[in-house]
Amino acid sequence: MPTETFEFQVEARQLLQLMIHSVYSNKDVFLRELVSNASDALDKLRLAALRDEAPGADVSDLHIELEIDKDARTLTVRDNGVGMSYEEVGRLIGTIANSGTAEFLRELREAQEGAARKG
Repeated sequence: MPTETFEFQVEARQLLQLMIHSVYSNKDVFLRELVSNASDALDKLRLAALRDEAPGADVSDLHIELEIDKDARTLTVRDNGVGMSYEEVGRLIGTIANSGTAEFLRELREAQEGAARKG
């Protein structure tokens, strides 16, 4: 898979540095953001399954795993949801405090209302 680099605009880069040094220097806040992103990925798969956009998707065991490697001093956050599309990466990378949860919940509600009307 080819690697692609996205360059932040100067203003976005300065804002990102400010956020990194203020908010993300708090490890608890940073971890919460990573778990929130993983949760968004689960919501996205759940929504795709509801809309029949992910045929055969197993949504019975959606989960987030935290893996600690004390020797390497790493913490891995892993989920079995859906990642971002190419377009979403371009639109959302560098966007502060936009996890997508509100958008997912709105789409989920609309899908459920549509399914209820059909059923």
